[in-house]
Amino acid sequence: MPAETAIAWEGVTKRYRDTAAVDDVSVAVAAGSFVALVGGSGAGKSTLLQCVNRLVEPTAGRVLVHGQDVRDPPAPTLRRGIGYVFQSIGLFPHMTVGENIAIGLTIAGQAARGRIDEMLDLVDLPRDMAARMPDALSGGQRQRVAIARALAPAPSILLLDEAFGALDPVTRDTLGQAVRALHDRLALTTILVTHDMAEALLLADRVLVMARGRLVADERPRALLDGAGGAAAQALVAVPRDQAARMGRLA
Repeated sequence: MPAETAIAWEGVTKRYRDTAAVDDVSVAVAAGSFVALVGGSGAGKSTLLQCVNRLVEPTAGRVLVHGQDVRDPPAPTLRRGIGYVFQSIGLFPHMTVGENIAIGLTIAGQAARGRIDEMLDLVDLPRDMAARMPDALSGGQRQRVAIARALAPAPSILLLDEAFGALDPVTRDTLGQAVRALHDRLALTTILVTHDMAEALLLADRVLVMARGRLVADERPRALLDGAGGAAAQALVAVPRDQAARMGRLA
């Protein structure tokens, strides 16, 4: 039986004056998938992602979430079902960690008691961290709190917009693996925007490659490693492959 489609972009275009940041993209993502959206700077990947939660409104085309046009419900209602984590983390500095995690529940008028501890457990942070202020945390800890905040309302979709980009390599790798484990545990539909092809290959089930606003490849990680996807995709794959070869020669 075919998997339900969680997200579908249908002929989506986003123009800024004469520039097409996204150019007629049509693609569907099955529920439960972990999809990486990759490409160089300015490829349009973040713009395409942000059309899902209406941070960006397309110039043409439409986006469907679980079969419903994202323009139909009020934006706050739509976003309660979509967790969103971005590179700059964006915790409210005047709120405690617990208050940050609970903000989505508070706005929706839902009880947060107990949920804060549950979410701290989920992202492997000690419960007493709820009373701390964000500036007392490391970058990796703050990003874990941001993930906990995104997941607190129990969304079915998680959008990660260069969410690991500001972290050191060790923390980035650890947190990437943690997010993949959360995706599997919670049966999420996850889309990760990243410029790091190695990260995409290691975490995702499917990789979408963008160049100049267009979708130019849609492949499984193994297929990309075997040479599929065309020139733009293979140029991205060549970077971690070349790095691995150069490190091998150091031995």
